[in-house]
Amino acid sequence: MRPLSLAYLTVNASSASQSLGIAADIGYSFVGLRLQPNNPGAPYQEFIQNAQVQREVQSIMADTGVGVFDIEIIRIGESFDAKAHEPLLQAGQALNAKAVLVAADDVDLERLSEHYAQLCEFMVPFEMTANLEFMPWTGVKNIQDALQVMALSGRPQNAGILIDALHFGRSTSTLDDIGLIPAELLHYAQICDAQGGLDFTTQELIHTAREERLLPGEGTIELRGIFSKLDKDLPISIEIPNKIRSSALGDSAWAKLAFEAAKQTLNPIDSILRAS
Repeated sequence: MRPLSLAYLTVNASSASQSLGIAADIGYSFVGLRLQPNNPGAPYQEFIQNAQVQREVQSIMADTGVGVFDIEIIRIGESFDAKAHEPLLQAGQALNAKAVLVAADDVDLERLSEHYAQLCEFMVPFEMTANLEFMPWTGVKNIQDALQVMALSGRPQNAGILIDALHFGRSTSTLDDIGLIPAELLHYAQICDAQGGLDFTTQELIHTAREERLLPGEGTIELRGIFSKLDKDLPISIEIPNKIRSSALGDSAWAKLAFEAAKQTLNPIDSILRAS
């Protein structure tokens, strides 16, 4: 079975230590951690400036074998200073994380690409990939935009494109577009479900992304098509925030439901891919 990671948003009421414990109990191989806020004042998991939490997290990782796959989040706006994110990158390196999630807030793709290239260069010593996530309300709205940024930035060695099933299903991206992404740019992908389509306001897009995703199989996104196009060994982050359901059940129970639903979707696809 391919590696499965428990994304921050799925258990966003949990601390970094709690997230690791939940992942270990259920059978996840990794977790994703949000170690700095996605916007000023937004929630995140304490780690960077707390030595006690750092020791606790490292101890849980050593005891359980659960690793940290990705850390969040770096947003690239019209003005950008990669060095401002050095504490996040140092934390990721200390956790042996493999990937950093990058969001594009700049609609000028040439300027965005220049800043993205600067970020990738700055990140080289930290040995993580910079995974640009296309989202239909941001400056990088679909796979074609992401590919354009890769080309304009010179496709740095640690560059990456992150496919989130939700954003794919609500963008103009096609299954054929997935095939245009060079394999070396795909380091992991995110799974969830929702009602797909293009008839959503920006407010609705953001609300679903952060608070109301569905378990795989409950929506209309072409999950079988998406994940059939991806390598059978590509790690998958299970990112399924649902504020109402997770609050009622608790993060642990919700993470278990998400894990089982994701496996039910992915296992038949992986069986076919491995047989081909």
